[in-house]
Amino acid sequence: MPAIQKPMRYGHTEGHTDVSFDDSGSCIVTCGSDGDVRIWEDLDDDDPKSINVGEKAYSCALKKGKLVTAVSNNTVQVHTFPEGVPDGILTRFTTNANHVVFNGDGARIAAGSSDFIVKVVEVMDSSQQKTLRGHDAPVLSLSFDPKDIFLASASCDGCVKVWQISDQTCAVSWPLLQKCNDMINAKSICRLAWQPKSGKLLAIPVEKSVKLYRRETWNNQFDLSDKFISQTLNIVTWSPCGQYLAAGSINGLIIVWNVETKECLERVKHEKGYAICGLAWHPTCSQIAYTDAEGYLGLLESVCEPSGKKLSSKVSNRVEEDYKDLFDGDDASNADGFLDDSAVEAPSFSKGLINEDEGDEDFRLASSRPRQRSHILEDDENSVDVALPKVGPGLLREEEEDDPVDNIHNLSLVTSQRPIYDGPMPTPRQKPFQPGSTPSHLTHRFMMWNSVGIIRCYNDEQDNAIDVEFHDTSIHHATHLSNTLNYTAADLSREAILLACESTDDLASKLHCLHFSSWDSNKEWMVDMPANEDIEALCLGQGWAAAATSALLLRLFTIGGVQKEVFSLPGPVVAMAGHGEQLVITYHRGTGFDGDQCLGVQLLEVGKKKNQILHADPLPLSRKSHLTWVGFSAEGTPCYVDSEGIVRMLNRGLGNTWTPVCNTQEHCKGKSDHYWVVGVHENPQQLRCIPCKGSRFPPTLPRPAVAVLPFKLPYCQTATEKGQMEEEFWRSVMFHNYLDYLAKNDYEYEESIKDQATREQQELLLKMLALSCKLEREFRCMELADLMTPNALNLAIKYASGSRKLILAQRLSELAMEKAAELAVAHEEEEEREEEDFRGKLNNSYSHSASEWSQSRLGSQVEEEAEAEDSGEADEVEEKPKLRQNSLSKSTNSSDVPTVKSGAVTSGHQGRANPFKVMAKSKEPALSTNTAHSTNILDNMHKSSKKSPALSRAASNEKSPVIKPLIPKPKSKQVSAASFFQKATSQAGKTDEAKEETPKKPSSEAPAVSPQNTENKRPTTGFQMWLEANRSSILSDSPDISDEADIIKEGMLRFRVLPAEERKAWTDRAKGGRASDGAEAKPQKRPLDENNGSESQREKEKVNLSKKRKPVDISTNQKLSTFAFKQE
Repeated sequence: MPAIQKPMRYGHTEGHTDVSFDDSGSCIVTCGSDGDVRIWEDLDDDDPKSINVGEKAYSCALKKGKLVTAVSNNTVQVHTFPEGVPDGILTRFTTNANHVVFNGDGARIAAGSSDFIVKVVEVMDSSQQKTLRGHDAPVLSLSFDPKDIFLASASCDGCVKVWQISDQTCAVSWPLLQKCNDMINAKSICRLAWQPKSGKLLAIPVEKSVKLYRRETWNNQFDLSDKFISQTLNIVTWSPCGQYLAAGSINGLIIVWNVETKECLERVKHEKGYAICGLAWHPTCSQIAYTDAEGYLGLLESVCEPSGKKLSSKVSNRVEEDYKDLFDGDDASNADGFLDDSAVEAPSFSKGLINEDEGDEDFRLASSRPRQRSHILEDDENSVDVALPKVGPGLLREEEEDDPVDNIHNLSLVTSQRPIYDGPMPTPRQKPFQPGSTPSHLTHRFMMWNSVGIIRCYNDEQDNAIDVEFHDTSIHHATHLSNTLNYTAADLSREAILLACESTDDLASKLHCLHFSSWDSNKEWMVDMPANEDIEALCLGQGWAAAATSALLLRLFTIGGVQKEVFSLPGPVVAMAGHGEQLVITYHRGTGFDGDQCLGVQLLEVGKKKNQILHADPLPLSRKSHLTWVGFSAEGTPCYVDSEGIVRMLNRGLGNTWTPVCNTQEHCKGKSDHYWVVGVHENPQQLRCIPCKGSRFPPTLPRPAVAVLPFKLPYCQTATEKGQMEEEFWRSVMFHNYLDYLAKNDYEYEESIKDQATREQQELLLKMLALSCKLEREFRCMELADLMTPNALNLAIKYASGSRKLILAQRLSELAMEKAAELAVAHEEEEEREEEDFRGKLNNSYSHSASEWSQSRLGSQVEEEAEAEDSGEADEVEEKPKLRQNSLSKSTNSSDVPTVKSGAVTSGHQGRANPFKVMAKSKEPALSTNTAHSTNILDNMHKSSKKSPALSRAASNEKSPVIKPLIPKPKSKQVSAASFFQKATSQAGKTDEAKEETPKKPSSEAPAVSPQNTENKRPTTGFQMWLEANRSSILSDSPDISDEADIIKEGMLRFRVLPAEERKAWTDRAKGGRASDGAEAKPQKRPLDENNGSESQREKEKVNLSKKRKPVDISTNQKLSTFAFKQE
């Protein structure tokens, strides 16, 4: 099985680096030219313990709790391990010591220096020293004989010497190396090594091979080499069993041999080809740690591991411990037994074998539990062969000596019944964490870093406190808090600081909130969790706080401390974040395998309208990665980052899917470097993060600098012009989806941002269309045109015509006509929906109590009596029904509403005062505010009518006076009701209106306007005038068309094929008609109560007005605006 090479990571600054394992193999110790000794729990340890031993450290050795280093001040120092407390100086040299090693029992060390001297020093009594002299150049390396009799040394003088320690004499010397004057200039540092335990062989790296010399005879037994070795070997090391030998070369090649068979088992190449200057074999596992001359640390796993030992290597002690954490209660015991090699208890088998009388019965009982598992795992005939190598060779030898036949029989029984699982291994679950925080075991750490501020925690011997710093000091000043309760999690918003601590034997887990934005004097509150329930994650939103607990509960609170909803989580929480009314929760959906996490996500709205957007959906992660950050962009879009540096964002425009928008590893210089994300912005498109060299998170001091990374979607061929424009277009579309979300949820935003984004997107589409035209990809041009707006499509038609792509231009024209027809139909349907919505609201408004309507009737009667007294026509008071009808016509006539005579309205309100009547300012001052409100609504109607059809839908959601009035006052319904009755009765009352145009009766109305002005609340366009003029011809040519939408569609097709001059003439005619409408509408701006003359004078003015007005020309909005202005 080939060795597994893990990615290298930054360990020390550039220069010679040494590495070793501690006695148990639980940690890796390195030293480098930065003068630090670092203790790594494993290769993924992002916060190794660091011990500064000097300006530079050239070599380190570790044995029995003593750490010995050769440093640049010409001394060999000793420190306690792992505390790192200085424990004195063992010896001194006149120049730097180059190498230091321990003997087998750790009682003494040997050190070689650049002053040609080798010293052997007792660790417990440094005065007991032996000096070995004989080299003529700096000493390169040393190695103790395992039996503590000999010491081997290599020097720049080209010789390798073996010293007898007792009498300090040289036993043998071999001229094997190239001579040089200093270690820096040496071609190889020649790190030699004795074979462990027996010490029979001494391995010396010489040129491209390893020479092995026999102990005491000092003969060259054999050489180990390989055809793939192209550069000089630098270092060798033995496996703890003494069976394998590893060597590293100056070009980064690591080779492992089986010394007995002389077979090359492993060949591993350094990622960047740097010289291997440190090699250390794990004392118990098949691992090799190595360092290079650039300060990087690497690890090889499963070195020289037979396939039969694959299972035992996978289930290492650490993996087993992590796996136990995945289960609770009784399941843990089953899981342990399932993974353990001794899943079948030995006593059960021995009992079954010893008690011969019970025979097969006991055997079946003993083997019943393994068989229940094995039928799931499908044991095959190879299970015996796979399990055999798991029995140690020593055990086999002892059993063979006692009773070979019985023991072999016993072994076959045990191995045949043992279930063998060789499938994917479960991944330890990721522990809960707070986004924007560094690990909690650090003494100085960030508890939170977000777009609002920074929370730092200091927990050392001198101080245990929390500092809060705000990016914008206008929000709040910096705060210093005591940390007596040992808070472990925190969050920060513009309203409050939220802290949480774990439970202890005496105290419950607490949630502590500092509501600094509160207007009262009590700005803090604290809540204790129930017994055996710890807070594992927390977050803040706008006006609320949330805490997820170990009881799989999520508890919501108001920002003032009122408990709100509590609900269960689908699994153990991992992290969560809040923004506005949104809450995102990530949790474990199940157990992942082969290094993958199995996470889920929920997205909820916890404001006034409770809504769940993501219903326990899976959270996509990169292979063999975990979650490192989750949160929201500044605009409110959920985002998260995994350990592979992939940033993903929720794509609301594609069914709430997750899209990768950035890969931070592409911006890292080394594989050990990472970016620590602190914020995401969609406008401008920025990823704010902190670069971390050789680590996954930054230190608190000095204050780290924030870098800004660009976003880039993972599209293909982005180096080409086509791929680049495609990526820019879809990135622009995705990063402006938040505008639709804000509009849908009634948030404020700038229309100019959306207009600018639409303009940029259409420019990109036109550029891609031009590129496709050049490449003769006309079908692709049609696909791009389908994404364009009508204006951009017209430009595309002109470009295609100018490029002489006549077929393309024709197809684009057809597409433009289809889009225009679709827009018209969609607009008609939208208006119908608005009308239906208003009809329902109007019906609800008529369900008022009788007292309300009786008050309006009484008020109308008082007004009419006052009118009658002022006019002096006392005889007309008897004809109140006619006056009521006339007064209704006055108010509705000003707003361009024809007289309503249908039974549905008239019969229900005969003899009733006009509920829509608006009196003059002098008569009813209290109505002026309502009139002004009507003016605002009409202004909004006029503004919205100027928008393009593509934006009308979004505008109607926010600014439509029918659906969402600005101020919900009862009087504001008059204008809307009038426009509704106008639509409902314009077609049905055509003939009645025509009859009323003659001013013979005193109660006659003003002439009704034409249907197109009543139907459309916009100024008349050229197409509308042309459509009315040619409606009869369209109906005659196409008698099967009856629907108004089909008539408009057919008319639009015909209108587009007209010559440009004729279309322009119709447009000019429509503009001229509107101008004349404005001029002729001016006489109507006189207040109704300007002249208090006789009723006959007012009737005469009405007749004159009816003669002057053209029934087809006056638009609805102008007359409604005139009416509103007149009432002011």
